[in-house]
Amino acid sequence: MPLRWQEVALPLIVITILIALKYVPATAHLPLSRAAGVVAFGYAAFLALRLVQPEEAVMVDGWSELRPSMVEYFACYGAAALAAVILSAIIFMGGSADTAQLVAAYAAVLLLAGGALGIGLVGLFTRVRWDFKRVEHRNAFGRHTSIDWSEVRSVSPNWRGITISTGDTGITFSQFHGGAAELAKHATQRARRNTASAAVPA
Repeated sequence: MPLRWQEVALPLIVITILIALKYVPATAHLPLSRAAGVVAFGYAAFLALRLVQPEEAVMVDGWSELRPSMVEYFACYGAAALAAVILSAIIFMGGSADTAQLVAAYAAVLLLAGGALGIGLVGLFTRVRWDFKRVEHRNAFGRHTSIDWSEVRSVSPNWRGITISTGDTGITFSQFHGGAAELAKHATQRARRNTASAAVPA
């Protein structure tokens, strides 16, 4: 699946903000250059893993099934590990840091931990599968949603991923899942076919 503009814009915006804050007197003493370097390294790793993201789903007992990709594992566990490292540094070396550095470090820990938790819930611990009749989604809390292909009306990308919608209900899956491109293509074809059928007068 090709890169979306959000995947390119977000890291560039973050790096630009970090560099700009380096020239603000109130934040000039913070290690913002290192933070920008970490973001740049992480984005380079993201691009490398994105290239090897599988395009096709896995077949399991007659169902095509999405699987978490290396991008999601890297983002989830990498963010959690980095949050743990920063938190450890705060605990063991917090006495020598000033208030601004501590606040920035705590904010980074919260953002990284929240990101890791969100990626885990949305990406790693969900299940999406489909056959020739329907597509099914089970989230991290066990909630099950099923949509018949004959009811699909639209397929649209959004900030959470890609949503297959019937108008009344919808299933959203991560564009970083292995096989996401195959599911998006199949759902788009079904939506077009259903729309064309609905437009034909009885």
